[in-house]
Amino acid sequence: MSSSVIIRPVRADDCAELVVANLASIALHEPWVYPCRDEVGFHAYLRHCDGERAMGLVAREKASGRIAGIVNLNEIVRGFFQNAYLGYYGVAGMNGRGLMSEAVSLAVSYAFRELGLHRLEANIQPGNTPSRALAGRLGFRQEGFSPRYLKIGGEWRDHERWAILSEDWSARP
Repeated sequence: MSSSVIIRPVRADDCAELVVANLASIALHEPWVYPCRDEVGFHAYLRHCDGERAMGLVAREKASGRIAGIVNLNEIVRGFFQNAYLGYYGVAGMNGRGLMSEAVSLAVSYAFRELGLHRLEANIQPGNTPSRALAGRLGFRQEGFSPRYLKIGGEWRDHERWAILSEDWSARP
C-alpha cells in the first residue's frame, strides 16, 4: 500500500510553516498538547531533537507537501531497555483524513526497524479520543493508568499508558 505521507527529521527550514500550522491548530491541540508557537519555541524543540535521545519527525502530505503533523520519539533509551516514548499531533486542515495514522505507522516502523527499538510507549490523556483510537488502530494496547502523570498546559494531567513491542508490530496483518 502506498502511503499518502512522508516523514523525515525536523530541520530548521520547517520553522515558519510549523509555527503557522501550530498557531492555526490551537483549538485542535488544547488541552492535549502545547507545541511551539514561535521561533524561539521552535528552535528549543529543534535543539531537543538531537537524534540520540529524541527525534522529531515532520509528517508531510505527499500530494501537497504541506505539514500534516509531528511524530516525536522522546527519551530514547538504549542498552537493556531499547525503549522510547511516542507522541504525535496533527494540524488543522489536515486532520480527519488518516494522514496521522499513516505518519505514526511509518514512525513506529522506523523506530523498530531502523533504530532497533524493542518497545514504544504512548501516554495519552483519557479524554483524547482521537489519539486513543489511533493508538488502538495501530495495535498498541492499554497497559495502565497514571494519575497526574505529565504537566501539560500548566496542569498535572492523568494519562493512560499505551504500548507496543517490536514483535507485536512485526506480527500485525
